[in-house]
Amino acid sequence: MMRNSIAVLAILLLLVRVSSAAEDDSLYTTFLRCLENHTDPTSHVSDTLYSQSNGSYTSVLRAYIRNARFNSSSTNKPLLIVTAADESHVQAAVVCSKSLGLQLKIRSGGHDYAGISYVNDSPFVILDMFQLRSISVDVADQSVWVDSGATLGELYYRVWEKSRVLGFPAGVCPTVAAGGHISGGGYGNMIRKHGLAVDYVLDAKIVDVNGNILDRKSMGEDLFWAISGGGGASFGVILSYKLKLVPIPETVTVFRVERILDQNQSVTDFVYEWQKVAPTTDDRLFMRMLIQPISSQVRKGQKTIRATIVTLFLGNADQLVSLLDKEFPILGLKKENCTETSWIDSVLWWDNRAIGTKPEVLLDRELDSANFLIRKSDYVQTPISKDGLEWIWKKVAELGKTGFVFNPYGGKMNEISPAATPFPHRAGNLYKIQYSVNWNENSPELEKNYTAQIRRLFSYMTPFVSKNPRSAFLNYRDLDIGINTFGENSYEEGEVYGVKYFGDNFDRLVKVKTAVDPDNFFRNEQSIPTLSSKA
Repeated sequence: MMRNSIAVLAILLLLVRVSSAAEDDSLYTTFLRCLENHTDPTSHVSDTLYSQSNGSYTSVLRAYIRNARFNSSSTNKPLLIVTAADESHVQAAVVCSKSLGLQLKIRSGGHDYAGISYVNDSPFVILDMFQLRSISVDVADQSVWVDSGATLGELYYRVWEKSRVLGFPAGVCPTVAAGGHISGGGYGNMIRKHGLAVDYVLDAKIVDVNGNILDRKSMGEDLFWAISGGGGASFGVILSYKLKLVPIPETVTVFRVERILDQNQSVTDFVYEWQKVAPTTDDRLFMRMLIQPISSQVRKGQKTIRATIVTLFLGNADQLVSLLDKEFPILGLKKENCTETSWIDSVLWWDNRAIGTKPEVLLDRELDSANFLIRKSDYVQTPISKDGLEWIWKKVAELGKTGFVFNPYGGKMNEISPAATPFPHRAGNLYKIQYSVNWNENSPELEKNYTAQIRRLFSYMTPFVSKNPRSAFLNYRDLDIGINTFGENSYEEGEVYGVKYFGDNFDRLVKVKTAVDPDNFFRNEQSIPTLSSKA
């Protein structure tokens, strides 16, 4: 009897697999036929489409998953992946997904912390942009066209190839791709001197909901404004951006200095003074502060706090030492603590590479190399008191794993209107907080523990951060602050997270969205909602 039951079960499982494979082949065939009908036969669109039965499907999917939490067997996988190799493939993918009623997720580099570019609860298709990576530098015009799938490392390298005195103010992680980074605002270690990446967008190309390619002139200023900091995936598929390059001195200076709480080093005074100096000092100076719980070398088995300053100064070491000797004497900076180098070498140094590393490593995309992580964000508008900092150190040590990254504002950020781009977090903020926890083991128990930990620390910080709304940074996607189910209350649900990301710019983004994508084809858990006819 037992053998008969096992045999029946085996037959049923085989039938399920056959049925699934048949559905997979049927959808693949239908989608491919649609793609071929909307592209030139010579574009080889069949080479870009992967179904779940394709032998390369898993490696293509995994390559640009940058958060290993979404690389598990239980994570819902796309029905198809389109690895667009030219613009017509993007157009066709939009048209075909729309006509077949399939939700489309757009992935450029995969660094969205919540994984919303490659994870979805309902059936979906991924449009993967990694093959669209062209970069065209015009030194005479001091500008560059960069495709959405090109990485920041590739962008920096191509600019450096053509000029030693031009650069671009974007992120410090070389494997982040331009599309998502720039469309969400994009900041880096030149933010105080030059502002955000989005402040240097001159033009753009986007595929709209009807499959048309639009540039700045044909899309109009409202849509151009929206995709310059409002998140491109709500409005279409960003193909490329034209960016204005910025002047870079031939010599820049970097240093790293740390203090440890239980080694007779005044971490509290150190961080308290940093809060006053970092957002107000010379615009050429960016001093990131890292706060991390570490194992104590004094009290075995306990945690203590390490505070580390990581710096880029757009000038030489003598200028920097003189400046900080006056403004930040508790730092005690000496010239021997500093390293003078070129801008491209500073990019490598910030990526934890040794000075002298060949710039070609910036072309390495580090595929399928994700660890497990969670991130959140906040903004601080008034300095946290010494008593407040002491209380925070106690909570961080108690929790044991989650740390902070403090990124100072000021400088250029005080000079640009919050309405100039959808990114509203300009003047009034001293620094942005990134909450950060990483781990290496695929363990549901660890994930549960660290999720609870970072949420608890986020709650502890409530008295010290921005209010009404408690603001958040779009490129640090955080689904805890609200998601949209796109039902009858879509606007209200969108407003919950929308005002945190975009402030007073949210309603303008909604109006643009309603005008360009009224049926809400381009959507994700935190996309811009449309206005209903009733609203």
